[in-house]
Amino acid sequence: MRLHRLSITAFGPFGATQEVDFDALSSAGLFLLHGPTGAGKTSVLDAVCFALYGAVPGARQSPGASLRSDHAPVDLPTEVQLELTVGGRRLEVTRSPAQPRPKKRGDGFTMEKAQSRLRGYDPERGWHALSKSHQEIGEELTQLIGMSRDQFCQVVLLPQGDFARFLRSDAEARGKLLGRLFDTHRFAAVEERLAELRRGAEARVTAADERILALAQRIAQAAGPAGAEATPIAARPGEPGLAEAVLEWAAIARSTARERLDIAHRVVAWAEDRQRGARDALDAVRELARLQQRYEETCLRSAALEERRPEHDRCQKELDRARKADRVAPALELREEAERAYRAASDGLGRARALLSPELRDVGADRLAELERTFQQELYALDAAREAEERSARIDGERVRLNREAQADDELIREADAWLADWDTTRAALKGRVDASQEAATRAEQLAGLLAPARRRLDAAGRRDGLATDVQQAEERLTGAREQELDARKSWLDLRERRLRGIAAELAAGLVAGEPCTVCGSADHPVPASPGDGHVDRATEERALAAQQSAEEARARAEQQLGRVRERHTAAETEARGDDASVSSTVAELGSLVDRLAGEHAEAHRLAAATNPAREALSAAEREHTERLEQRQEAHGRMSARTAAREALDAEQARLEEQIAAARGESPTVAAHVERLTRRVARLADAAEAVRTEQDAAQRRKEADDRLSDAAFRAGFDTPEAAAATLLDATAQRDLQHRIDAWQAEAAAVADRRGERDAREAAERPAAQPSAAQGEFETAEWLLREASSALAAAAERCGELTRLSGQAADEVRRLGPVRQEYERIARLAGLAAGTSADNERKMRLEAYVLAARLEQVAAAATARLQRMSSGRYTLVHSDARTGGRRAGLGLHVVDAWTGSERDTATLSGGETFFASLALALGLADVVTEEAGGVRLDTLFIDEGFGSLDDQTLDEVLDVLDSLRERDRSVGIVSHVADLRRRIPVRLEVVKERQGSSVRHRLE
Repeated sequence: MRLHRLSITAFGPFGATQEVDFDALSSAGLFLLHGPTGAGKTSVLDAVCFALYGAVPGARQSPGASLRSDHAPVDLPTEVQLELTVGGRRLEVTRSPAQPRPKKRGDGFTMEKAQSRLRGYDPERGWHALSKSHQEIGEELTQLIGMSRDQFCQVVLLPQGDFARFLRSDAEARGKLLGRLFDTHRFAAVEERLAELRRGAEARVTAADERILALAQRIAQAAGPAGAEATPIAARPGEPGLAEAVLEWAAIARSTARERLDIAHRVVAWAEDRQRGARDALDAVRELARLQQRYEETCLRSAALEERRPEHDRCQKELDRARKADRVAPALELREEAERAYRAASDGLGRARALLSPELRDVGADRLAELERTFQQELYALDAAREAEERSARIDGERVRLNREAQADDELIREADAWLADWDTTRAALKGRVDASQEAATRAEQLAGLLAPARRRLDAAGRRDGLATDVQQAEERLTGAREQELDARKSWLDLRERRLRGIAAELAAGLVAGEPCTVCGSADHPVPASPGDGHVDRATEERALAAQQSAEEARARAEQQLGRVRERHTAAETEARGDDASVSSTVAELGSLVDRLAGEHAEAHRLAAATNPAREALSAAEREHTERLEQRQEAHGRMSARTAAREALDAEQARLEEQIAAARGESPTVAAHVERLTRRVARLADAAEAVRTEQDAAQRRKEADDRLSDAAFRAGFDTPEAAAATLLDATAQRDLQHRIDAWQAEAAAVADRRGERDAREAAERPAAQPSAAQGEFETAEWLLREASSALAAAAERCGELTRLSGQAADEVRRLGPVRQEYERIARLAGLAAGTSADNERKMRLEAYVLAARLEQVAAAATARLQRMSSGRYTLVHSDARTGGRRAGLGLHVVDAWTGSERDTATLSGGETFFASLALALGLADVVTEEAGGVRLDTLFIDEGFGSLDDQTLDEVLDVLDSLRERDRSVGIVSHVADLRRRIPVRLEVVKERQGSSVRHRLE
C-alpha cells in the first residue's frame, strides 16, 4: 500500500483545504512530519485513518467529539480525500463526517449525513466512480488492505508510546493488544464453544443419570418391601458407576419379588381348599334348615285352611243363587227399559199440552188432529195474499230503481253537453300535436345523418392522441437504439483496434517449435510476443461484433415500429379532420359537438315518437264525440219510457193494497198472520203425536210386567223383587269364583306337601345352625381374597419390575455413547482452557496462539534491535509462569554484555524507545504477513526520538533508512529539532490563528 496524495478540508485544526503530496515526500524514502505542539501533526495521521476506515484511531475517537474544524467557515464542508495504490489498484476515497450545514431556506442549521465516495483510475478511462455506499467502500478497502482499523493504527501509524507500555505491561495486557491485532478471538470462541459443548454434554449425561435415578425410584416404589432388602444407591447424577449400581440394585429387587410370588401361589392354593370345604358344609346346613322350615310352613298353612272352610261354603252357595238369578236378568232389563220409555212419553205429553190454550189441554188426539186440519186449510187460502204483498214490495223497489236511473241519465246529459261544448278546441289541439310530431321525425332523420360522422371523428381523434404518445415513445426508443448501436460499434471498433495492436501476441500463441510461422515463414521463434495489459482476444472481439450487430437489428426494428405508428397516426388525423381538412379539432371540441348533436337527436326522436299516440288520441276523441251524441239521445228516450212505467206501477200497487188489507186481519202484515197460523198448526200436531206416544208406552210397560213375573216363577223365585235382590254382576261373580278356586288350590298344595318324606324326616332332626356355618365360610372367603390380592400384587410387582428394569437397561445403553462423547469433549475443553492435567503449562488455546505470534514478533524485532543497540540486546519470548498467572506471553531482553536475561520493564528510557521501535517494526512485518503479504510502502512513526543520544539516534535512523531498500517510505512524527537537520525532506505543520496549514520542505 502506497499513499500518493492527501487533501484535508475543515478537519481538526485545519480551517481551510490543505494538500499533502506523499509522492514528493516519499522520494527520499525518509521524511519528517514536524511542527509545534498542538499544530496538528497527529491530525494528518488521523485524516489518513478517517479516509480509509471512516473513523480516527480509537484513542482519539472520544464520544461526542466532532471532526469538524472550529476555524472553518460555516459554508465550507469538512472533507478528507486520499489517493493511494493498494492491491495493484489506484483508488481515490473521499469521506465527509456527519456535520451541521446552513439551511437552504431560513435561518439555522440542519444536520448533513455522513457521505463516502470511492473512485478508481484506469489508464484508458481515467477516473470513474465505483461506489457511494459506506458499507461497500469499507468492505472493499478492508479487503484490499487486509487489516482492520486497529491493526492499521498499530502497523502503519506506529505509536511508540503504546509499544513502550507493551514492553512494561503484564501478560494480560499484552494478550489484549495481540488479540486485537492478530484477531485471535476465533480461538477464544473455540474455547467457549468447547466449554459450551462440555456443558451441554454434561447436562445430557446428568439428564440421562437423572432419568435412570427416576427409574430407580419407580423400581423402589414398585418393589415395595422387596426393595428394602437391597443396598441403597449412593452414586449421584453425573458420577461414574451410577448406571451399573442401578442395574445391580434392580436385579436384586426382581429376584426378591419372584421369591415372594412363589410364596403367594402356595398360600392361594391352601386358601382355595379351605374355602371349598366351608362352602360344602354351608350348603348342607342351608338345605337342612330349608326342609325344616318347609315342614313347619306346611303345618301352618293346613291350620289356616281349616279356619277358612265356612267362608268357602258361603261363597259357593251365594254363587249358585246368583247364577239362577241370571236367567231372570233379561226380563228385568226389558221391564226397566219399558218404564224409562213410559216416563219419557209422559214428560213429552206434559210439555206439548202446556203450549196449548187452556180449553184444548184435555182434548184427545182425534180432536187435536181435526183442529190441525182446519187451520192448515186456512193457511192454504192466504197464499195469494202473501204473493200480492211480496209484489207490492217489489214495486217499491222498482220505483226506487227508476228514480236512480233518472238521476244517472240527467248527470249523463249534463256531462255530454259540457264535453261537446269544447269539442272544436280539443280537435284543433290534437291535430297540432300530430303535425309537430311529423316535423320532429323529419328533423331526427337529418340529425342522425350528422351524428354518425361526428362520432367516427371523435373516435379517430382519441386514437390520434393515443398514437401521438406512441409516436413519441417510438422516437425515444429509436434514439436509444441508435445510441446503443453507436456505443456498441464504438466498443467493437475499439476492441478490434486493440486486438490488431496485440495481434502479434495472438499469432505467437499459435506458434509451435520447429514449425514455420504463418507470417514470416521462419521455423525459429526466438522472441515470441507476449500479451500485454488489456490484451483482446478473438472471442472478445466476436462478442463485441455480435453485440454491435444485435444493436443494429434493434435499431432497424425501432425504425420499422416508428414507421408503422406514424402511418396509423396520420390515418387517424385524416379521419379526425373529416370533410374540413384545414382544421384539426381537439377531442374536447369533437366531444362537445357529438354531445350537442346527440342531445338534439334525442329530443327530436322523443318528439317523433309521439306521432302515433297523437293520431290515436285524435281518433279516440272523434269516437268519443260520436258516442256522447248517441248517449245523450238515448238518455232522452229512456226518460220518456220511465214516465209511462211509473204510472203503470202506481195503478198496480193500488189494486194489491186492497187485496192485502182484506187478508191480513188483525196482523200488521199477511206474512205475520201466516206465521201465527203456522205456529198454531205445529203445536196441535205435536200435542196429538205426544198423546199417541204416551198410550203406546203404557201398553209396552204392562206387557213387560207380565213377562217378568213368569220368568221369576220359572227360576224358582217367589217374586220378581227376590230375583232382583239375588242378582250379581259379572265382576262380583268372578270375585266369588276366584276365592273358591284359591281355597281349593291351597287345599291341594297342602295335601301334596304333607306327603313329602324328606321334609318330614328333616323335621325329626335337631334344628340347623346356618349362622355358624356362614361365619366359617366368610372367614375362608376372606382368607382366599387376601391371598389372591397378595398374589395379584406380587405378579404385578414382578411384571412392573421387569418392565422398569428393561427401561433402565435401555437408558443405560443410550447413555453409553453420550458419556463417551462427554468424556472426549471434556478432555478437549480442559486442554483448550488450560485446566487439564495434560496441559503442562496451563496455557489457554488463545494464549498459546498469541504466544506463537509473540515469538514471531520477538524474532523479527531482534534483527533490528541488535543493529540499534550495537548487538547488545536481543528480545526473546518466554513461556514461563510468573506467580499464579498462566504462562505464554512473557517477553524478556537478553543483555550480551552480561549474558543475563531480564524483563523488558527494566530497560532505561532510551533503551525502551529503540526496543519498542524494533518491536513495532517487527510487529508490522508479522501483521503484514498475517494479512496475506500486502505490501506496506508507507509507514509513520510517532514521537519517542527525544530520549536517544546522538549515537543511538544515528543507529536508529540507519535502521529506518534501511527500510528504503524495500522501496518503502517512512514518515517520522516528531518535534525534536535535531531531526530537522538530519532529515532534509520535511512536512511542516504551522499553527496559525485562522487554523493550521502544511508546508512541504523538499531540500
